[in-house]
Amino acid sequence: MKRIIGISFLALVGFWFTGCDTNSDASVTSGVSTKSTPNIEVQNDNTEDVTVIEADQQEEETTTLKKRDGKVEYLSTKDFLSKIWDFNSNPKQWVYKSDKPTIIDFYAEWCGPCKKVAPIMDELAAEYTGKVNFYKIDTDKEQQLAGQVFGIRSIPSILYIPVNGQPQMFSGLMAKETYVNKINELLLK
Repeated sequence: MKRIIGISFLALVGFWFTGCDTNSDASVTSGVSTKSTPNIEVQNDNTEDVTVIEADQQEEETTTLKKRDGKVEYLSTKDFLSKIWDFNSNPKQWVYKSDKPTIIDFYAEWCGPCKKVAPIMDELAAEYTGKVNFYKIDTDKEQQLAGQVFGIRSIPSILYIPVNGQPQMFSGLMAKETYVNKINELLLK
């Protein structure tokens, strides 16, 4: 019995330190997640109030966008198409849309190693403010992007995108220093 527990423990430790297999039962393997905007019913006929609310929301969104510099931002497939690469228009050629290098963390909520990478990416985003864009993509929610476009089979997977040249992807949990070395070597040379 002790031998079985020991082997199970070693398997679990190996899972936590190498990365999560996205082909496990915990991930969904088909379809594309889409988000819909809920219908909001206004029960008040006063259109001035509605206009003020919309203006306040717009101002708040603009302020939020300014605050994102130095933070890791979530990317949906739609955001990826507009900010990184429109693979629908250029399916065979990498055409990068940003003027700054980018790091994308492919993760899932259920992945233990991904949870350890997240605070490292937050620290790096703060340290490289204005030099490197940091994004994250949930592989369960953005299945087309993760599975069909990039063929991700293990998470966390980190995509390094230089301004010029081809992106490179590395899988598994690494020490912060390794990420820093990759940033300096691949993105800021």
